[in-house]
Amino acid sequence: MLLGLLIAPSARAAEDDLDRLMALLAERVHGHVSFVEEDYLAVLERPVHSSGELFFDRPARLEKRTLAPHAASVILDHGTVTVEARGHTHVVAMRDYPQVAPLVESLRATLAGDRQALEQIFQITFEGSLERWTLTLVPLDAKLKGVAQRIRIDGARDELQTLNILLADGDHSVMTIGASMPP
Repeated sequence: MLLGLLIAPSARAAEDDLDRLMALLAERVHGHVSFVEEDYLAVLERPVHSSGELFFDRPARLEKRTLAPHAASVILDHGTVTVEARGHTHVVAMRDYPQVAPLVESLRATLAGDRQALEQIFQITFEGSLERWTLTLVPLDAKLKGVAQRIRIDGARDELQTLNILLADGDHSVMTIGASMPP
C-alpha cells in the first residue's frame, strides 16, 4: 500500500507535465528547423546520411525538405502525401498506406500538441520534466507493432531535439533536429 502511495504522485506529476508539454506544443502555429538523419539498415554496412529542413504549419502540414545528399521533398498536408524527387512527383493518400501513416502521425501530432491523436495510435510514456523530456510511443495495434516497435522523441520545452524510430526488423532511424529557424 505504501509503495502505491509513493508511485501515484510521480505518475500524476508525469501526466501533468505531459499535459503542459502538449499545451505548449499546441501554441506553435509554424515551425522551421534543420535536421540531420541517420538511417541504420541491416542490408548496408554504413548508415544512410541525409540533411535538410523541416517545416510545420498547424494543424496538419508537415514538410521534410532533404537538401543532401540529393534534393527531395515529402509534404504531408491533411492526409495527402506529395513526394518530389529527381524530377518526379507522386501524390498518395495516407489512408492507402496504413503501415506508414502512424510513423508520420507520431511527428505531426507531437508537433501539434495533439495528445488525443497520439493516444489513438500509441501507448505514451512521458519521462523527465518540461525542461528536458522524453516521449516514448509504443504502437497499440498489433499490425503496426509488426512495422515499428517504438518511437522515442526527446526535447526541451517546446523544441523537439531527436526523433528515434526503431522498426520491428531492427532497422532504425535517428533524426537530430536543430533549433528553430526564422520563417
